[in-house]
Amino acid sequence: MLPRARFLHRAGYSVLLFDLQAHGESTGDRITFGIKEGLDVASALDVLRQKAPGERVGVIAVSLGGAAALLGPHPLAVDALVLESVFPTIVQATRNRVGSLGTTLLLWQLGPRLGLSVDDLRPIQHIRDVRAPIFIVGGEEDHWTPPAETRAMFDAANDPKNLWLVPGAAHEDLYAVAAQKYEQQILGFFHRSGVGGS
Repeated sequence: MLPRARFLHRAGYSVLLFDLQAHGESTGDRITFGIKEGLDVASALDVLRQKAPGERVGVIAVSLGGAAALLGPHPLAVDALVLESVFPTIVQATRNRVGSLGTTLLLWQLGPRLGLSVDDLRPIQHIRDVRAPIFIVGGEEDHWTPPAETRAMFDAANDPKNLWLVPGAAHEDLYAVAAQKYEQQILGFFHRSGVGGS
């Protein structure tokens, strides 16, 4: 996320980066595929609101971060939301990564290990709750969240919404593959949504 943060900072935005639990430097011993991570996102927004009261807020959330943004305790109170490479359901995400047999074995463990069901992990159902302008972005070469799944997320979202499938990009390399176009697209979306830098 650092290259994204740098270009946003250059464009005059204040930027808050944080690690979800059990990622990077944050504590935690397991991921919950967006459920508990959604609490992290809500807490980060609370901190941001305290540090910059009254400021308009845009969020860029990638992959699991995007699922967490959607699966949190309530719809995010933001002014613009960018979702990159977000899986529609945990079943699809797991199947895309480990195949059918691995999916059956892994998803069977959701209940005993995490107290979750596959129905708890359906970001596509929660995207309908987003009231902010939304920009759905994915890679045309993404095998973990294929373009058809990115389009399904777009179709499920409310207006106003935008879709961009980045040619040549896979799952998390959208900015690396198309940096200049990425900056234009994201800054344009934020400006149209009233979330402006300097």
